[in-house]
Amino acid sequence: MLDVTFIRENPDIVRAAITNKNREVDLDRVLQLADERKKLAGDVSDINRKRNAAQDARDYEAGKTLKDELKAAEERYQVAEKELVSLLIKIPNIPSADTPVGPDESGNKVIRQWPDPSSENGGKPQFTFTPKAHWDLGKDLGIIDSEKAAEVSGARFTYLKGDLVLLQNALVQLVLNTLTSQSEIEKIIQQFNLSVSPKPFIPVNPPIMMRAQVMNRMARLDPIDERYYFEKDDMVFIGSAEHTLGPLHMDEIVPEESLPIRYVATTPAFRREAGAAGKDTRGILRQHQFDKAEMEVFSKPEDGLKEQELLVAVQEYLMQQIKVPYQVVLICTGDMGFPDQRQIDIETWMPGQDTYRETHSSDYVGGFQARRLGTRVKRTTGEVEPVHMNDATAFAMGRTLIAILENYQNEDGSITIPEVLRKYMGGRERIEKR
Repeated sequence: MLDVTFIRENPDIVRAAITNKNREVDLDRVLQLADERKKLAGDVSDINRKRNAAQDARDYEAGKTLKDELKAAEERYQVAEKELVSLLIKIPNIPSADTPVGPDESGNKVIRQWPDPSSENGGKPQFTFTPKAHWDLGKDLGIIDSEKAAEVSGARFTYLKGDLVLLQNALVQLVLNTLTSQSEIEKIIQQFNLSVSPKPFIPVNPPIMMRAQVMNRMARLDPIDERYYFEKDDMVFIGSAEHTLGPLHMDEIVPEESLPIRYVATTPAFRREAGAAGKDTRGILRQHQFDKAEMEVFSKPEDGLKEQELLVAVQEYLMQQIKVPYQVVLICTGDMGFPDQRQIDIETWMPGQDTYRETHSSDYVGGFQARRLGTRVKRTTGEVEPVHMNDATAFAMGRTLIAILENYQNEDGSITIPEVLRKYMGGRERIEKR
């Protein structure tokens, strides 16, 4: 949520954000209500002052009249406050200065690729045969069973089996071993020339269900059609671990010296994919249930963008460890998330589909979520202000498995296991049909 003072002082910037993020909010009404609330707060304060004076003077008649006036003024204040907040939570975050303005994904900007596209073969794997898509590879190897899952649970569910489960667990181990090690974080900082703390990430097993009102405070409840919502309990399944990592310090004041605080969690995630009819109906790229390793960071405001740089560096480091080609993309206004100030995605090369597909996202939300959550930092000066927050994918497991299957496939249908993962799979080099 944006600060009312900021909105009042920068209405043109806020209007542009609303327009460029394809939202509709009556900003004139917001400003009118903000002024009305301010006036009513003054009225309440004045009446309280008069009541105190009447009480000191033992003027009971005046005190009774002022009590009635106070009740009426407080009711008017609550009405204005309720309408104002209902509009404030609809105003999206302000995009960063370097965010491209665009209506949808067509406005996104590729900022770098790995390996360097000028290198031999453009850095992509070359095949002496026509590479298969992961759904064929998985079916032939007996490690992906979407047909039986459709009978049991419906479309967009799957059974992962055998060596593919071991491969996913290896990815989890790679993430945890990397992010919980200060020496690994220092290595990433040095490789990407960053200026941040080498503080490691704290591993967490968070809840996978949360109260709808808390999801709303995270500014991630809408669109509600994307959530699995249980009306009787007023609960939702999370769509990513960040949804329950973000409120970890809800309604708390964190000492400045404790920041940054960095968390990592691997959880199931659930999305209804309500608007995905006809899209990616084959394979495991777009599922109702999937697993993700997610990072969440709380920092001082002046360090927020630096922390996003670290998170993207972690993503790139992990991708380079498994040696799969990718590109880093700066997301435009019309394609970025509602609470995001700056969004960077990683798209991974999928040779079986002959295209890049989005596998990672990194969202810098500034103080937007923290203001809604009541998560603040107490400065050494005594000043209290919202912390800044970041969340980012370490690995979206299903999509990373797709990338490995398609990039590491062999002509005989086997899959070469990325070297960095072999130690987690008993030293084995290949996944083969059993």
